[in-house]
Amino acid sequence: MSVTLRELAELVQGTVVGDSDLPITGARTLAEARAGDITFVENDKHLPQLAKSLASAAVVSAQISLAGRPHIQVKDPLAAFVAIFQHLQGRPPLPIHGIDLLTKIHPTVLIGADASVHPLASIGEGTLIGDRCRLYPGCVIGRDCRLGDDVTLHPNVVLYDGCIVGNRVTIHANSTIGADGFGYRFQNGRHAKVPQLGHVEIADDVEIGANTTIDRGAFQATRIGVGTKIDNLVQVAHNCQIGAHNLFVSQMGIAGSSSTGDYVVVAGQVGIADHVHIGERAVVAARSGVPSDVPAGETVLGAPARPVRDQKRILLTLDKLPEMRRDLERVKKHLGLEGEGRGGHGTRSEDGQDQRQAG
Repeated sequence: MSVTLRELAELVQGTVVGDSDLPITGARTLAEARAGDITFVENDKHLPQLAKSLASAAVVSAQISLAGRPHIQVKDPLAAFVAIFQHLQGRPPLPIHGIDLLTKIHPTVLIGADASVHPLASIGEGTLIGDRCRLYPGCVIGRDCRLGDDVTLHPNVVLYDGCIVGNRVTIHANSTIGADGFGYRFQNGRHAKVPQLGHVEIADDVEIGANTTIDRGAFQATRIGVGTKIDNLVQVAHNCQIGAHNLFVSQMGIAGSSSTGDYVVVAGQVGIADHVHIGERAVVAARSGVPSDVPAGETVLGAPARPVRDQKRILLTLDKLPEMRRDLERVKKHLGLEGEGRGGHGTRSEDGQDQRQAG
């Protein structure tokens, strides 16, 4: 597919600087672009990479002007590049599939207009499916679930009984929503299961990555707030109350009955203990362990998680430990104590004087 730079500028409501009749045949990133391609620069720090790029043109912000390379100036370079990329791919929207004959749908199920239910999907008794939903092969939806409009469930997603899913929610392949929470109590010498009788509620505009699990509450709902984005391989335990517009990155886990405020960011491989609250707009850095509440607006790091400014001081001190140890050995040698802590065992007499015992 070939279009002119002018046509692409009209598509994204941008301004052409340079040759508006320049033909463009592809859209690629800075590192991969070749002659005939258009690329994009989101901010000034990528300009040195653009100087080395082979791209014929670029999409840049309105504040950037490039000498010697045709470009399109826009308010949001990333959004504009996405539109251009999709346009040049030329892929039409997926057609409505309808209800495939190889599905198992209970007679009481209600399915909205223009929905697509692909082969081997199963929908349980009393469930409601909204308009334009798309259920891919192998999806299993239990009894009495509620799906809003424009929901997409990718292959092999499982919704247990009673799950409530808002509008424009996307759940990627092999994720499980509403499985039993991990609740047991030790009774008569064995682990007795605590019944998990609640459900899961997912608000509008949530996206959930592949192989992620969100457990049902014990006696209430586990809730995911509006606009929250959850990566692949994330665990949200029972009774958790997740705020709006959170970002949860891959391989993190949040234990039972914990909660977050709005706009919280939790990076990869973080572990959050049970009954912990992460305050609004807090950030938990990668591989942190969070045993207690995090105040609103705080950035924490480490295990146990501490305010990032404190943790950085600790990490800087750890780097100096070998040098500090050498200094300590020199001091001990100067004081005649160089053998302490090695061959023998130091003791202290009743009058407080150090004694030596043979090893």
